[in-house]
Amino acid sequence: MSIDYCGIRIVLVSVALFITITAILASLRFGARSSPLLSYLKPSGASTFSTSAQRPLLNSTMAPPQYRKPPQLPPRFTATPESLIEDTKRLIARSRAVQDDIVKSITRETANFNNTILPVALDDNKMSREAHIIGFFQAVSTDKKLRDASTEAEKLLDDFVIESSMREDVFNLVDAVAQKKEELDPESARLLEKDHKSYIRNGLGIPAGPKRDRFKEIKKRLSEISITFQKNLNEEQGGIWFTPEELDGVPEDLVASFKKGEGENEGKVWLTFKYPDLFPTLKYAHNAETRKRVFIENENKCSENVPLFREAVLLRDEAARLLGYENHAQFRIEDKMAKTPKTVDDFLGDLRGRLAPGGKTEIAKLLELKKQDLKERNVNDGSESKYFLWDHRYYDRLMLEKDYSLDQQKISEYFPLSTTIQGMLKIFEELFGLVFIELVGADRDALADGGKGSDIVWHEDVQVYSVWDEESAGAEFVGYLYLDLFPREGKYGHAANFNVQSAGNDENGVRRYPATALVCNFSKPTPKKPSLLKHDEVVTLFHELGHGIHDLVARTKYSRFHGTATSRDYVELPSQLLENWCWEPSLIKSLSHHYSHLSTEYENEYKESSGADKKPAERIPSEMVASIISTKHVNDALFNLRQLHFGIFDMTVHTPASHEELEKLDITTLYNRLRNEISQLDGPEALSETKDWTWGNGQATFGHLIGGYDAGYYGYLSSQVYSTDIFYTVFKNDPMNGKEGRKYRHAVLEKGGSKEEMSILEDFLGRKPNTDAFFKDLGIYK
Repeated sequence: MSIDYCGIRIVLVSVALFITITAILASLRFGARSSPLLSYLKPSGASTFSTSAQRPLLNSTMAPPQYRKPPQLPPRFTATPESLIEDTKRLIARSRAVQDDIVKSITRETANFNNTILPVALDDNKMSREAHIIGFFQAVSTDKKLRDASTEAEKLLDDFVIESSMREDVFNLVDAVAQKKEELDPESARLLEKDHKSYIRNGLGIPAGPKRDRFKEIKKRLSEISITFQKNLNEEQGGIWFTPEELDGVPEDLVASFKKGEGENEGKVWLTFKYPDLFPTLKYAHNAETRKRVFIENENKCSENVPLFREAVLLRDEAARLLGYENHAQFRIEDKMAKTPKTVDDFLGDLRGRLAPGGKTEIAKLLELKKQDLKERNVNDGSESKYFLWDHRYYDRLMLEKDYSLDQQKISEYFPLSTTIQGMLKIFEELFGLVFIELVGADRDALADGGKGSDIVWHEDVQVYSVWDEESAGAEFVGYLYLDLFPREGKYGHAANFNVQSAGNDENGVRRYPATALVCNFSKPTPKKPSLLKHDEVVTLFHELGHGIHDLVARTKYSRFHGTATSRDYVELPSQLLENWCWEPSLIKSLSHHYSHLSTEYENEYKESSGADKKPAERIPSEMVASIISTKHVNDALFNLRQLHFGIFDMTVHTPASHEELEKLDITTLYNRLRNEISQLDGPEALSETKDWTWGNGQATFGHLIGGYDAGYYGYLSSQVYSTDIFYTVFKNDPMNGKEGRKYRHAVLEKGGSKEEMSILEDFLGRKPNTDAFFKDLGIYK
């Protein structure tokens, strides 16, 4: 993403700086590499797994000597609102000076890669090590003043990005270098090619004068819109007061954690729109009116984003036409793997045609279940012939329980967050040849560069790990991994991976190491229970760490190409690939650890709440694992049709026949009408005689399309094609094959965006990727 959403920002002192900062700030805006929508992730795969994930991870107090002293200190999160602005201005001044010096001392005749492109790229590397953190505070800080300063700093960086990307004096020198066709190493050649093209794509292809001025004005306004849109989402504080009776069916321990009402709301509880509150309510609340109200009001949160979304779509279209493109999608997709909007539209249309019959069949079965449920509960509300949007999570869950004996609450008891993370990291140690060392106690102090251990994290809940190569591979340092897993006020509201510091070489050729953060919103522990993960949340964890691993192990010279800085229709591949491991029976069992085994207190609480006289076995029962595996493709067509709604809406608003047509477009109506036509689920429009499509503004909460996935949301589905091909071809028969895992790490993940993405896949697979495994996994055969 969501948000779910979802890059890195750096600025080629000209365009490299522009691209870099663009990536940096884009990533910070929607959560860098976010999942499509937290609990809508659907993975694939199944097979065997060794039990090594049961071994505990090391922490810094017991790590072997070779893993005790990282060669690079972690960043410190001690900024103040004032220092963020000062540091931003310092970075901008330094980068502007690099550009000015090049223009003063170099001519077209003397320009070459080393004196024109390289100084900018090295400054980009420096920029990315500081600018990412400056922008990161707006997503995670508890201090509103610091978040506001981070947002202001991002605006300053964006303005500088636009200024840099439109410096004709710098572009003339870059153009001269491009014309000379020097012999360069492949990554440097790609850098030159990308930078040269980016100046043109960022306005220098427009003759100087009013049109170019207008283009620059549009770019600045789009930056403002993007920043404000995501800030509105991050700081959204909406919710609904409900009586406990209206929340009948919602897990009692969750309802007990809600804020209690006073005065006119005495006896009620406050339900927020944050995921840990929202999703369980939609899944478990028996009262359809409660679910309907929650669904509709959630769709209408952040109403201030409605005009911002419309303005962004119009400005993008205008800018693309100024550059000579037919529409914004043509402009955006030209630089992706798909290359043309037609390729994307054909892919989405083909998939829609294949999935639509399955969607009808699934809805028919769910509607029968709804009729039976209403009859059993003696509910006569006249809705038995309609399957509504607010019905789906509820009856999807009920079907899993009734037909597949899948009780997500019971399953979650076997996946305490702490032990699940430990097991997950052990899997990646075995697969990729990594070692994770949690930094605790005095060892944090030792890495705080004279400060306190708390300085190397931004909140007391955050865990931090140093990551290394295994001893047999040299025990070299890889980077830092942060886990920020619980919701809090002002924090980014979805699940995402953020690059905190990019890697890349400094001016002396010395490697600088990355730092990456998983930012999620899982339920917080209570006095009676630890944080417990449902299976789809385990999948989310694997998905986001897939981005994190990509970020950590990338080995590129230029931060411009580091890790997840790839094309949007490829970037989800590593994260989606790792979802497959969540459907391996032996892995599921190995990851499991019933929470009653964590402590005597938890054991006693379990016995009291369950009425059992003893705690269950530590590992999840085989029959429960079988139930999980059997549900892998249940209602899969509806899930993918929902993803198609997002992708087709995205393409529709970004491919109008004319700008005038776009100005007349009712975006809210389009969003809701397409959802009904594609997903086949009814909304409130089905309850009105006039088919009113304006009941909700879901696009106002769609951070992906403002934060970097515009004309690119299809990438979640196209990346799934590539990742499924890799899994079936390389890993399905032996998912924990460390030899293949290391080969994948070195051949794919290490490359980042330093090579054409399709060539990376072809080199690894030994052939062009194809869709066979993807459709086979969905149960669709050509």
